[in-house]
Amino acid sequence: MADEVVAGRWGGVEVNFGEEGGRLTYGSYLRLPQLLDQQRLESNPPAHDELLFITIHQVYELWFKQVLHELTASRNAMLNDELWLAQHLLRRVHTIERTLTQQVDILETMTPQDFGEFRHRLSPASGFQSVQFREIEFLSAAKDPSFVRRFRGLTEAETARLELRLDEPTLWDAFLVVLEKAGFATDSDESISDALRKVAGDRAHYGAVWELAEALLQHDELAAAWRARHVVMVERMIGTKPGTGGSSGATYLRSRLDLRYYPLLWDLRSSL
Repeated sequence: MADEVVAGRWGGVEVNFGEEGGRLTYGSYLRLPQLLDQQRLESNPPAHDELLFITIHQVYELWFKQVLHELTASRNAMLNDELWLAQHLLRRVHTIERTLTQQVDILETMTPQDFGEFRHRLSPASGFQSVQFREIEFLSAAKDPSFVRRFRGLTEAETARLELRLDEPTLWDAFLVVLEKAGFATDSDESISDALRKVAGDRAHYGAVWELAEALLQHDELAAAWRARHVVMVERMIGTKPGTGGSSGATYLRSRLDLRYYPLLWDLRSSL
């Protein structure tokens, strides 16, 4: 039976299960045994909601990986003058970012009492330590070298990744290259703002550049929306308590609410 090939027709297509499928299965392709073994609870006895907490945050990190993949490719597409591809990839990022915000709803099905059953087990771990989240910020244009200095728990590989992001061009750097190729000066904020006003005023001629600028602004807006949703969730869950990693918790998160990746794109609105 182990070597039996089950053949048949499915939707008019000849299919085979067994011998051919044995070479690569759904589970082996997705490495499901390894993946589903990564939700290790720290609480003892096990707190019911700790599995939810771990799952949500692992899913976040998987989405962060995908966002980095798309943002890096979008930046490279801009540098290669492939504006349609850059915009297409940014639209995919927008959809993922909306999903990231919606996932907070699932986390909020956990009550503060339920979170309190295992929260003390998390210290000194903290979401502040998410390397991929910092990579997204660095790549988007919010580079912060002090994070690498302040966070002493980084591995050598994580430090190298962050230093690479600090050294490489950001999405904004790539967009400035797009403006330069369109014939605009970008040597100062004033010249960039002037270029943006001209692009906005002549969309018939600079349509691709305008749409790309709007896609960057949408990325910025959705990132801000996630930060705002996140801080309210933290306040609902732990109030004014400090974070498990030693940060001021919601107070620190609120200090990040005014962060904007592309302030010149926001300033443009005041002159349109």
